[in-house]
Amino acid sequence: MIRDNYLDVSRITTDANVLKIFKIIRQYGGIVRFVGGAVRDALVGLKAANIDLSTDLSPDELAEACEDAGIRTVPIGLKIDTLGIVAGNELIEISSLKKQIKKEKGKTEVEFTDNWEADASRRDLTINAVYADENGNVFDYYNGIEDLEKGIIRFIGDANRQICEDYVRILRFFRFYSMFSKTPVDAKSLKACRDNLNGLKKLPIERIRDELLKILQTPKPAETLKIMFENNILSCWLADSPYLNDMEKLCGLEEKYSFAPDPIRRLYALYRPDKALAENIAVRLKFTKKQKENLIRLTEEKCGQRELGSPLPARQAVYRFGKDLCLDLLLLEEAQNHGEERNLEEIIRSVRNMTVPVFPISGKDIIRCGVSGNANIGATREKLEHIWFESGFVLTRDELLAKICQ
Repeated sequence: MIRDNYLDVSRITTDANVLKIFKIIRQYGGIVRFVGGAVRDALVGLKAANIDLSTDLSPDELAEACEDAGIRTVPIGLKIDTLGIVAGNELIEISSLKKQIKKEKGKTEVEFTDNWEADASRRDLTINAVYADENGNVFDYYNGIEDLEKGIIRFIGDANRQICEDYVRILRFFRFYSMFSKTPVDAKSLKACRDNLNGLKKLPIERIRDELLKILQTPKPAETLKIMFENNILSCWLADSPYLNDMEKLCGLEEKYSFAPDPIRRLYALYRPDKALAENIAVRLKFTKKQKENLIRLTEEKCGQRELGSPLPARQAVYRFGKDLCLDLLLLEEAQNHGEERNLEEIIRSVRNMTVPVFPISGKDIIRCGVSGNANIGATREKLEHIWFESGFVLTRDELLAKICQ
């Protein structure tokens, strides 16, 4: 259960402001430990994205300890068991240990404890219930380390109870399965997910959307989504996809050519939607304005090997669409091509290194030539830009301005 000096804490943080929190709480008579994702990720050699801490002090005691040490605290929204600690330029969330949460008549009551194992039992998965102190001692109450090493993803204790506490845990199960699994999906956990599917309908669609996008960014989204489709996990929001092989190939291309996983790009590969379907998906999942725009642009613009493989058409495409969209469209085209890759590496390098042309005419330039009125200025600029674009970006500023009088 306790592994002495097991973890190099520098994998979690080297921030002196964060480590100072351990000293402050210890001086007050409490204990604080890193918990959850920060410990889990450090154990497998990943950089911790977020740092969360747990303490056996109550929120009031924690606030008092920080006040005595001159450390500012911030309330964390509706999380009545959590306090935000300002550590340098970071806001660190510290949760007090709890053993029971009661929800009655719209009110939530938390029963706090100083028992670390009781707190661990309330966490969702065994791999997320591992704690570590500032000295690298690791506290593992439910064999999370062993499960992480073997790639087994499963709930702690009664999976049905865990899921009913927060139905988003169904989606979290599949997200962590895609991230860390090395074995077939755990049968008991999968059954519990299926048995409690109706609970997902009770969640705000934004929580569904956010977890789905996180799943799409994981290392094995195609394999994971296949399991989810087969078990109707997403049936209320998304239809089964006939293009899982395209997504799998896209993920391979992203890794091969050093592209960061992009959930919108992968979602497009999953459905190859036209504009109408893209808009439908965006509305159903309540995409943000930016997410919706990015998905729809992939349906509207056309750019691939033919355009990007030739110098002038490539520059014109990059000018019109930007490098990111051009590369997205290139990868998506290649993902649909299940033959041999054709000069893809060379084209990607060329686009990445390309200097984007800059239109040399401003509105002030046009006004100085005697054009007035916003509509006329805009129309003139558009005309000149079209001429410059068709010339292959070779016409100079003076040559373009000379055309205003023609």
